[in-house]
Amino acid sequence: MPSVPLRPERSRMSPMPDTIAQTEISLVDTPVTDAADGLVWAVSCMPGHRPVQLSAHEATLHLNDHPPARLDGEDAAPGAAADRGWVWLHYDVVHTASRARVEAIGCLPEEARATLGGTDRGTRLEADGELVYGALPGFDDSMSDDDTNVSAWRFAVLPDLLITTRRHPVPALGAAYRWLQRGDTPRTPAEIVDRTLLEFADTVRRNIAMLDDQLDRAEDLLLTLDQHTDFGRISGLIGKVRRRSTELRRVISPVDRIFHSEDLELPEWAEDDIRDRSQRQIHAALDDLLALQDRARSLQDELASGQAEETNRRLYTVSVVTTLMLPATFVTGFFGMNTGGMFLATGAMGTVEAGGVCFLFMVITWLLLKFAKLL
Repeated sequence: MPSVPLRPERSRMSPMPDTIAQTEISLVDTPVTDAADGLVWAVSCMPGHRPVQLSAHEATLHLNDHPPARLDGEDAAPGAAADRGWVWLHYDVVHTASRARVEAIGCLPEEARATLGGTDRGTRLEADGELVYGALPGFDDSMSDDDTNVSAWRFAVLPDLLITTRRHPVPALGAAYRWLQRGDTPRTPAEIVDRTLLEFADTVRRNIAMLDDQLDRAEDLLLTLDQHTDFGRISGLIGKVRRRSTELRRVISPVDRIFHSEDLELPEWAEDDIRDRSQRQIHAALDDLLALQDRARSLQDELASGQAEETNRRLYTVSVVTTLMLPATFVTGFFGMNTGGMFLATGAMGTVEAGGVCFLFMVITWLLLKFAKLL
């Protein structure tokens, strides 16, 4: 049966440079409203050959003919996927009908089908015999410099079959698909999962680099601390970094914990790709994130110290002025008494003489403060 493109505009998904913009990446993974059963793309891959597009009908036939996954500790023979190739089916499960179609895939166990059609954003990774399935985080297509919207993409992978689902366009999946279209056909579909996780880790590290630049600006302002320093601006920069770094940590920490779980036993054919490489990249991104949070907390402490120093400086100035004016206040209060026999009450120079007495007391107070080393 000749291969039929899944949709006419698929030709726009030709290989593109690695430096493609984020918006262009998202164009790869967009819903196909006219595709049967929510199928976004279907490709047949053979190591050493370029991927071949499958029609929706061919994808359905492949699922119907695929034998059930071997479970209960039965693992696939090493190299089996490399001998017969594998197929990648990607579904949009935003609609109920699409989820029902995915949950009816006969070659997968019930729990794996439920995971593929799920709507929660929880992170999980399970292995059962030759089958690996789960839900992993990814940034959706609405992410901007001021936002980090996180969605979940789900997968079930066998030595010769990869099924992925999502509810929102996930640029990391689109990047993995484009990498596959360049002719870099991997030996097993587990490398697609690994590639998507690497894209996710790279996105996290790009966000970390952007946040680190904002901390650099805040640090520059703190190092040039003067009376014109805008503490509100510095606090805003540091607060934004701490908020977003906390959001990123909540996303990446569960993934790192999953890979370090002693209960996770991946099949031999997927161990190297999914656990070893992805685990190193995710853990490195988490380390960078923790270092960023430590730096943000240090700058927050330095900012608090600077604010306290500025407050103390202003209080010191007010205290000195108040102390210097205290004798003058006493003199004016004394001469303001309406009592008889007040000296300087008569004569043309009484006001000047009273002012001289105020100034004299202020000078004496200033000398006393200098002598006591309070100034």
